[in-house]
Amino acid sequence: MTATIAIATAAPDFSQTDFSGIDTRLHPIQAWRAFRRLMANGEDTGQIFAIFRALRGGSGIKAFKRFAASPAGTDLLMRQPSLLAALSDRAALARLPEGSVGRAYLAFMEEENLSAEGLVEASRGSDWDTDRVPPAMDFYRKRMRDAHDLTHILTGYGRDPMGEFCLLAFMYRHTRNLGMAFVVMMAWSRLPVAARAAVKQAWRHGGQARWFPELHFEALLPRPLADVRVELGIQPPTAYRALMTPEFKAMMAARKAA
Repeated sequence: MTATIAIATAAPDFSQTDFSGIDTRLHPIQAWRAFRRLMANGEDTGQIFAIFRALRGGSGIKAFKRFAASPAGTDLLMRQPSLLAALSDRAALARLPEGSVGRAYLAFMEEENLSAEGLVEASRGSDWDTDRVPPAMDFYRKRMRDAHDLTHILTGYGRDPMGEFCLLAFMYRHTRNLGMAFVVMMAWSRLPVAARAAVKQAWRHGGQARWFPELHFEALLPRPLADVRVELGIQPPTAYRALMTPEFKAMMAARKAA
């Protein structure tokens, strides 16, 4: 009779990754220059990555350590599913139930004429893209990059300027990247009082929601969006929605052009 002995293999401790080669200094001049380029061309999304890279400090390392220390994060690091592949498969997304996260994401991408690959292209060639980071952390940060448009769907903030400002305020509570706060701060003086209230509400809601980086985004795609928002503690963006009148949109467009 042969006895079979099962040997449990401990999962790697990804939180002990060597981060010594990562630049954690703040580079405010680089951030300012990138912001000026972004203001000159609002479609130059690569400048957003440059701002985040310049002002990340140690926030990325702290967020990754938290991610890697969590059971969900460890599982994702072990399996390394491709969120980009899941979000790029439009045929599969179209087969998901009406009202699901995935169907809402697909409708958003089609309406805005976006692709999941678009953010990858925007990050290419930038300091963010050429940064040397450990493989496990590279997986984490690319996953968060690829999830950006999906976070629009989960939070309910649109792709208009106010929606982007609100989403930055919301996600700052999850990443603590000063680049997100910097972009909002630079626009703050030009925002009407009601718009500032919407940004403040987004900041509060970000702190109340479940921590996004450890979410298994792929598993959320077939589920009802309304149920997912409740489960994740995502509050309705009432202040933002109240702003989105034709008059307000026209005013913001005029300010952007000025």
